[in-house]
Amino acid sequence: MIAKKILLIISLILFLFFSEKVVFFLNKEKEINIEKKLYPNIFINQINFSEKKEKEVINFFEEKNKKLKEKTLTVFYQNENIATFSGLLLNLHFDSQEIWQQTFLIGRTRNLPSKIFQKITAIFNLKRFEIEFQPSFDYQPISDFLKIAKERYEKPAKNALFKFENGKVVAFAKEEWGQKINEEKFMFSLNQTIQKMTKDQKKDFFIYLPLEKIEPEIKLSYINKFGIKEEIGVGKSDFTGSISSRIHNIILAASKFNGILIPPGKVLSFNETVGDISFLSGYQPAYIIKDGKTILGDGGGVCQVSTTLFRAALNAGLPILERHPHAYRVSYYENDSPPGFDATVFAPFVDLKIKNDTKAHILIQTKIDKENNLLFFYLFGQKDGRKIEIEKPKIWDIVPPFPPKYQDDPTLKKGVIKQIDFPSWGAKANFHYKVVKNGEILFEKDFFSSYRPWQAVYLVGTAE
Repeated sequence: MIAKKILLIISLILFLFFSEKVVFFLNKEKEINIEKKLYPNIFINQINFSEKKEKEVINFFEEKNKKLKEKTLTVFYQNENIATFSGLLLNLHFDSQEIWQQTFLIGRTRNLPSKIFQKITAIFNLKRFEIEFQPSFDYQPISDFLKIAKERYEKPAKNALFKFENGKVVAFAKEEWGQKINEEKFMFSLNQTIQKMTKDQKKDFFIYLPLEKIEPEIKLSYINKFGIKEEIGVGKSDFTGSISSRIHNIILAASKFNGILIPPGKVLSFNETVGDISFLSGYQPAYIIKDGKTILGDGGGVCQVSTTLFRAALNAGLPILERHPHAYRVSYYENDSPPGFDATVFAPFVDLKIKNDTKAHILIQTKIDKENNLLFFYLFGQKDGRKIEIEKPKIWDIVPPFPPKYQDDPTLKKGVIKQIDFPSWGAKANFHYKVVKNGEILFEKDFFSSYRPWQAVYLVGTAE
């Protein structure tokens, strides 16, 4: 009897409890539907929007959109700023209406079991409904940027070329690595950053343009039997101010060295390699130094070539067995260098000689940059770990040019003055050259130059 009473009391309590819950549920659901609010426990992007109305949700995201338009995204390539996009340009925004419509469907789906489950779990705080929305943006400005960036930064890999005929390399090109934009990685980084822009309070964001290297299929080391793998030294000189005939001679003389191979242990003689220098071999008259005078002679400008080769050999760390300075300081050789880094030649006695003391052949390649008046000598071979030390030259005994000299010339009409020699300051210069390998000195040498002061010489016409 007592047990029945207890059971009846428990049943009554349970009935009252569930009745209360049902009434609470029905009243809450009615309130939510009448006022067209979201159900409780709905979180959008980790923010609680429980029982928010349409206007509140839309206003929240529209305010967020205003702030997004003020933010900027900068793209860097290495350390260079190459593009900046504003949120306004990208039309970076949340679709507030879409967000409202999707979240409003929670507890209102057409699937009856799901609808009942969502209503009960939401109203009785049994589950959090978390929804993440990402902002959308206009891809066209990004697409336009990538198109320009590809044209500017992408380049295909180039295979090496090596063709040896009749004792000379007639076709040569070192392989070149290419590069391309990793578009997938860029877009991933872009999307990640845009997500941060929606959550972070700061205004300025940046990403890097990712480039990946493209390996050439054919490398120089694969296609020659001479051990030539890489660039080992470069020489450069500036011939700005040269007359056209001098430039012609520079180009002609430099071509004699293009493709030349220096075998291991062998010595390159400049005079032997360049060959005959005269009008018969295509050279034109240009200024040369001869017998203490600056005169027009066949091959003026060839010393620009020997000077450039001398500099390349220094930078490659090769032994220089013979080198001679000019009699006076020539302006061409100091356009891009201090005094003392020139080398004159005059067959058969004054030569420039360089030894290949490496284990591989050395290939010479020359290049003329006519637009900038530059001559380059590239030496290719195989690096062996040698370190080159070239001290800054010491310059002393600087002497001004002698006063100009005027000589009567009966072949010129009276009143005509023609300059045939040019002034130059005298000086002495010296630099120390040392090559070290594995901590041991391979060789070292001082290069001394003594430049005489040079006077201007003018011819004065006397003929009537």
